[in-house]
Order: sequence, then structure tokens, then C-alpha cells
Amino acid sequence: MSGHFLLAPIPESSSDYLLPRDIKLAVLGASRVGKSAMIVRFLTKRFIGDYEPNTGKLYSRLVSVEGDQLSLQIQDTPGGIQVQDNLTQVVDCLSKCVQWAEGFLLVYSITDYDSFLSIRSLYQHIRKVHPDAKVPVIIVGNKGDLLHARQVQTDDGIHLANELGSLFLEISTSENYQDVCDVFQHLCKEVSKLHSLSGERRRASIIPRPRSPNMQDLKRRFKQALSPKAKAPSALG
Repeated sequence: MSGHFLLAPIPESSSDYLLPRDIKLAVLGASRVGKSAMIVRFLTKRFIGDYEPNTGKLYSRLVSVEGDQLSLQIQDTPGGIQVQDNLTQVVDCLSKCVQWAEGFLLVYSITDYDSFLSIRSLYQHIRKVHPDAKVPVIIVGNKGDLLHARQVQTDDGIHLANELGSLFLEISTSENYQDVCDVFQHLCKEVSKLHSLSGERRRASIIPRPRSPNMQDLKRRFKQALSPKAKAPSALG
């Protein structure tokens, strides 16, 4: 399967077309935690349980979030790529992905405690690449429907998220499309806020805001110019 899976074409720019904002997200986590299933569920509303080994696909689509048209790109990542302990020995493609993305989902399975343990090191690596701590990160406990096989308690996820200063959600990709949708839409909104803030700072530092004209003063001057007293005296006869 191709490394670029285009679900909907992104229109080419034209003079009368307002380009949507680009939103670049990455989904990270261990193998078989449901990363690919989450992405496809969000983009197509379909749940597909089995996937070929993930080689890192880029999904692209136009989406609407609270009335805003967004050009969304979601980078899926191979589950075998993990940060080892606190070292910076990271596979090159993961480092490039973290540098490229503007928002992150860190996914583990509630049925796999080892996948939960990998979240901390992934989060720490993101903060090394983005040290300003403004890049949004959401921790997701997936497969919430498999309660009989649970190895990670909800409180474990909440405690880790609070410790790292991240949002936490526990969901079931297979059973609840809305929860999956809410996760991605919330992350899109957080990235959009960063775009707006950076754009305002950039405009403020480069272009001074023009002063608004006083409309009442303009009207007064216009009337004065048209009044008989303002007309020039006629030539002497």
C-alpha cells in the first residue's frame, strides 16, 4: 500500500479561493494499540479491526471543525518505533515526524501495560523537540470496550496525564465514533489556536494596525465643504 493515502483531494489554489489552514497531526504509540484504526474511523466513520504492519502512512483530507475549513494531514507511525528509556536514540523517521507535526496523539491500549509505559518517553521526546510546551498533546487509552482484558486502570492514565500536563481520554474506537471524532477535533482546535496566536504576533510585530477614521469628523468636513459659506466668492462684475 502506498505511503501516501489520499482520502480526498485538496483543491489547488486560485485567485478567488481562500486556502484552508494546514493542520499537521501525528499519532504515536506502540504496536497494535489501534492507531491506524483510530485515524480511519475519524476520517471515514468505518471501523476496520485488522491492518497490515504499519509502515507510516500520511492521511490527507479537508475537514470542517466548528465551521472552519481545515486541510488536515495525519501521520500514522510504525508501532515498533519507540524511545528507549530517557536516551535520545530515536529512529530517524520518528524524529522527523515529531519535528513536522504541530499536535500529537499518544495512544496506548488498556489491554497492554507495556504500551502504556511507552507513553512517558514519547512525551518527553516531543518536549525536547518542542521545548516551549505549547504544542498540544493528548494521551488516549484505546480499546476501552475490552474491559475483561484490562491491564491499565483509568486512574493510571489520569495520573500520568496530570503529571505530564496533558489531556487524557479513554475511548473505544470500535464502539464509539463520536469519542474518536471528539479527540481529533479537539486537537485540531488546539493547533488552530496556536496558528491564530502566532499570526497575531507576527502581524503585530511587522505591520502596525492602522487607526480607524473618525466617521463623524469625516461627515462634518464633507458638509462644510458643501455649505454655501465654504464656496469661493464669485468674480466681481
